[in-house]
Parts: sequence; structure tokens; C-alpha cells
Amino acid sequence: MRSLIPFNDHWLFWPDDVGNHLHDDAFARVTLPHTHKIVPHHNFDVSEYAFVSTYRKRFMLPEARGGRRVFLDFDGAMMAATVSLNGHEFPEQRGGYVPFSLDISDYLRDEGENYLVVKLDSSERPDIPPFGYVVDYLAFSGIYRDVWLRYVEPCYIRDICITTHDIYGDQPGYEISVRLVNSGDSDLDGDLACAIGGSSAPQRPQSFAAKVPARGEALVKVRGRLEAAARLWSLDDPYLHSATLTLGQKGAALPLDRVSEAFGFREAYFSKDDGKFYLNGQPLKLRGLNRHQTYPYIGAAASARLQRKDADILKYELGCNIVRTSHYPQSPHFLQRCDEIGLLVFEEIPGWQHIGDSDWQALALRDLRAMIERDRNHPSIILWGVRINESPDNSAFYEASNTLAASLDSTRPTGGVRNFLKSQFLEGVFTFNDFSNSIQPPIYRPHLVTEYGGHMFPTKPWDQEERLVEHALRHARIQDTSYGMEAIAGAIGWCAFDYNTHYHLGSGDRMCYHGVMDIFRLPKFAADFYASQQEPGYDGVRWQGVVLRAATLWTMGDRNADGVDPLVVFSNCEEVDLWFGSSYHGRFRPDRAQFPHLPYAPFVIPGLTEPVLWGKNFQDLHLVGYIGGQMVAEQRIEAGAIPSQLLLAADDAELRADGQDTTRVVFKLTDKYGNRLPYTQSVVTFDLRGTAPDGSPLADLLGENPFALMGGQAALYVRARHTPGVVTLRAVTPRLPEASITITLK
Repeated sequence: MRSLIPFNDHWLFWPDDVGNHLHDDAFARVTLPHTHKIVPHHNFDVSEYAFVSTYRKRFMLPEARGGRRVFLDFDGAMMAATVSLNGHEFPEQRGGYVPFSLDISDYLRDEGENYLVVKLDSSERPDIPPFGYVVDYLAFSGIYRDVWLRYVEPCYIRDICITTHDIYGDQPGYEISVRLVNSGDSDLDGDLACAIGGSSAPQRPQSFAAKVPARGEALVKVRGRLEAAARLWSLDDPYLHSATLTLGQKGAALPLDRVSEAFGFREAYFSKDDGKFYLNGQPLKLRGLNRHQTYPYIGAAASARLQRKDADILKYELGCNIVRTSHYPQSPHFLQRCDEIGLLVFEEIPGWQHIGDSDWQALALRDLRAMIERDRNHPSIILWGVRINESPDNSAFYEASNTLAASLDSTRPTGGVRNFLKSQFLEGVFTFNDFSNSIQPPIYRPHLVTEYGGHMFPTKPWDQEERLVEHALRHARIQDTSYGMEAIAGAIGWCAFDYNTHYHLGSGDRMCYHGVMDIFRLPKFAADFYASQQEPGYDGVRWQGVVLRAATLWTMGDRNADGVDPLVVFSNCEEVDLWFGSSYHGRFRPDRAQFPHLPYAPFVIPGLTEPVLWGKNFQDLHLVGYIGGQMVAEQRIEAGAIPSQLLLAADDAELRADGQDTTRVVFKLTDKYGNRLPYTQSVVTFDLRGTAPDGSPLADLLGENPFALMGGQAALYVRARHTPGVVTLRAVTPRLPEASITITLK
């Protein structure tokens, strides 16, 4: 039977190509995911991590083979990997964004130690997508995703592709294409059993004949119907079914292989007639943001917890219903979480503006195949990106990419992201980066805006208030325009989070400040706009998901000509009361004149001039939000605030002591109500305590320490080592009481 064993522990790392010429004792002991170097969150150069390195691992087989084949599966290694095992060298694996597998069966030692070496070239090689010209993001380095050891019988299930049909009927149907491989010397005369889980009614397992020739492959089509109506996968109820495929040999008591895969019964399509996107028969205006998979300090080497957290931020904190994985396939953990919470995904191949030679294009097509074969069972994915982002037309290349995508998955349309309207339209959806500061009328249908904003108005968290407010309003105006244009399927903004880039493309610190959140996933005012577009809900006891956030620092001197007139408030409330201290200023409704189409228009409150704010009357701001006449939210901002408290909070109170589990720790300097003070440039110093019985640390603190704060807020990461226990993180800064948290490692 199959075994899938995590292979992330007990690796050795050396930051150079040393082959076998250096003793293990000189290497650093690391756990995957791993990056070549922990870097500052900005102000660093690519050369600090983009070099050739050596990874080693010595291991005994964790299980006896018993005649099984053994594969080494890499989820991602950046950028080109040459793997050798016990002296046998495999061909170089080029490309860091898709997985690769090596059959190591013939080179393993069943008894004794095995010696594995990975030479990893993390330089930006022009022969590998996305490189060859300038690229507006960093690829980073390392074996930055999980590695697995996979045992399979000589005849095994290579992959499965699940599709559904007649989903609204009493007996919805499914079809599963199962690719079988037989590496043995004898033909297989067997059967393939299919069991569907997650249905409201018990399902009888089905069995299908499975004949696979020796040293060959076979494709078996498993078709069936549920015995009751399906619970559909949707944004509000992302219900997942499971398909378990069991391969057996006739007359044998034990199965040969078993694979389970999650999937959803859902219908998703873009209409060529009206240009709209439909989910389960209902039109849905797509509202989302682009996401880079990179993080401060650790680059792309994020744990499963951090990957899943990004999906939660996009769905719950930013109110998105779709994310574009710009500009490459992203973590399986991220996509799995999108399935679980109901967040739609537009996933695309690696690239940025440049198309290389024929070998380069062949790699891009290989990436496309690997992406679709890995991810086509995710119900969250609704669109495949088959074109290099913002590249020129190339008929032969893009006809090939569209044909390949259709052959691998006939259920989803393709999109090709371009930045000029008069482009050859070969895909199913015209996906367009629109930087007109509005939305240009479509010339094809369906039409999806895949970027806007971004570099047109970069915004730092400590910028002048007017710029921060205008940044948010630009996003609001474009989303309002999208909602008002029937022929537009939706709009995906650039972008969710600030990110590191090359020196010739970013700000002076080599950052792109294009995000509605900063690189630490902490909100700017534009994030408050997106959050306010969520529909609040009432559970019979209290309101959930209510947003009420004033887009102001509530000072007199941060805008041109002083004051805060008008005051912009992002909220999904019906009405808002405005108070200055104990003085009531009035009740206000959303500004439907400026924003007639948004689900929840911003409140734009004029008239906050003398004598209301100047002099002695400048008091704390107090907002109260109402739905159906009931008070459901309030916000207070201190007038004339100086730093009142240092706040410290971890996303998670518990971590797994597995050497890789990581949580974000946010720290802020705030007023007495907890609002960040962006002009407090204090130095914050941290102390992480907690030791194992041998005296070694229980966890590591990742990030700058001490931290010279800009913007009033930032974050570090705490990463567990391998011993259970409790760690305490203490933070201190001048003139304020210290803050501390504890995290339990299990």
C-alpha cells in the first residue's frame, strides 16, 4: 500500500556549492520549508540570497520497501535543483513554482544509510520563467515548500481528475478519470473501487475493471451518481465531498493503492452573452485582490499555517470573493484553505511581460501542465491563466497553451492577462490589467479586470492622510464602476500586500507599496474599504461582520490646509452617528451620490470645520453605527494622542513543535483606544524565552530585533523548534509599559 511520509526534518544546509567536500559538522541543521537567508523586511539586495547552495540529508528508510517503488516529491525548490542519491545524479529540475518527483527506487539502500544531496541554484536564470527580462517581484530561494517520501506498489494511481454534472438534480453525477501506472513486469487484471464521502445519503461503493499492461499506463473512467441531492460548494457554504479510489488485484486480499481527494459539486462559468460570472446559477460580481506568496524576512518559505492565514485575511479581513495568484502557481496549503472557506481563485503560470526562446516556452507549457494536473480538483479555482502576464501577443505560443489547458481540464475557461485592449483574444475570458484609473469599456466578452491601482498610486502606511484616503477612494471608485457595468465580470485590484522587488522597479527601499495592506498583512485605509463591502449577518443574538472604520488619523495637521474635512468612513452600517467628545454632530447615511453601485457606499461627511474642531473643541472622535435602528458598532479615536500603549498579539496561542510551524506576532504603538500612531518612530526590543531540557531554545524569533518602527505597527514571526513547551515573548520600548505574550508548543 501507499505511504506518504513528511520529509522536512534533519536537513543540512551550506550556502555554497560544496559537493561532497565539506564535513556535515560544518553545515547548519535546518527544517523545511527553508530560505537561504533571513533578510530584513526591506532594504536588501537579491545577491544576499540568490546563490548556489547545498542541501544534504542522511536517512534510513522509515519503512521497509516490500517491493514498492519510492518517490521523492518536492512541492517547490527555487530555482533549479540537481538532486543526487548515493552517488547517482538526476537531471536538473528547472523552475521553482511547480512540483517535481523523482523515482529513487533503483538507487536506494534498503539497509544502512542513504545520502541525499540537492544542489540548488537560486539565481535569477534567464532560461527559466519568469526571468529573462525585468520582473516586478522577487522569487527568493531555498527548498521553500514541503518535501515528501512516497511509497507505492509497482502498479499505482498516478493522478485523478474529478468533474461533476447535473449538480441541481436529485442524483447529481460525477466522473473521475484515473491514470494508472504499472512499472511491473506483469499485466494487472484488477478493479478500481470508488467511494464518495460527504454526501447526505450513504453511497454504495462502485467497482470498475482496471487492466494495466506491464510497463505501461491505463486511463479508467469512473462514473456515478449520488443517491440524493448534493450539498453544493458555494462561498457561504463551501461544502467538500471526497472521492476515495482503491486499486486492487483480483483474488488479492489487500489493495495495491488508495488515494483520497476533496472536491465540490458546483457550477462556475463566465457567460459570453451578458459577460457575467455565475456560481451555481446565480450571477456574482467578482471583487478581489492579487496576492504574492512572499513574506517579510522569510521570503517564500512560509509554513502551512502562514499560507492558510493569507487566505483567511483575504476572505474575512478584506472581504474578497476572489484572489488572483499573481504571477505563478501558489502553495497547496493556500489553495486548500481557499477550498475550505469559499474563496475563488484565478491561478496562472509563472511569468512577467517577457517571452523567452523555444526552450523557455517549453518550460512555461510544462509549468502549465504541472499546475493544472496538481490543482484541477480544487473547487475554488475557476480560471486558468495561460498567458505570461502583460506579455505581447504570440499566436503560436498561446494557441499551444490554450489547447493544452483544454486537454487537461475541459471544465474551466482560460484567461490571458494582458495590458492592452486590442490584443488577440484566444482564451475563454478576456482578462485585462486596466490602469486607466477607471474601467475601459470592454471590446470582448466575458471581460474581467485583473489589475488596477497599484503602481498608479503607491502608498506607504506613514504617508500623509490625504494620500492614504485617496488611495482607498481610488479602489472604491473602481469597484463602484465595476458594479455599475453589467458587461464586466468583476475587478481584482493590485494588490493585497506590499512586497519586495528589484531596485529598478520599487521605492527607494526596494519595496512596492502597492498593497491595501503592508507587507506584514496589516491594514491601510484601502483595506478598510474592502472589509466594508462584506454583508453583515445576524445570528439571532448579535450582529457579525460589522465594519465601522474612519479613514483618518484624527489630527489637525496631516492634510493640506489642515483639518479632516470631509471625513470618510468605511462601513457596512446603514447609519452612523458622529460625536466629538460629548458633543453630538449628527446622523449620516452612505454617500450614494458618489458611489451608487457599491454594496456598501462609504460615508463622506462634510462640514467638519471651525468651530467644531479648532482649539478647545478638538476632542476625541466617536462613531456609532446602526443597522435597522439598532446600535451594532462603535469606534473611538483619541484627539491629540501621544503613544499610550505598546500592544503585542500573536495570531495563534499554540504551535506544533515540528520545526516549521510559525505564527505572526503583531506589535503596535497606539492611543488609549488601540489605534496605531503612524509617526511614532520608536525602537522596540524583543526577548524570546523558553528552553528545552538540553538548554537550547524552544523557538526562534524571525525578524529585525531591535525594530526601528515606522508606521506605528509591524510584525515578527515565532517559529517552533522540535520540543514541546511554553515560550514567552517580551517587548519593550522607551516610556511605555512592556508587553508580553505566551505561546504553547505542542
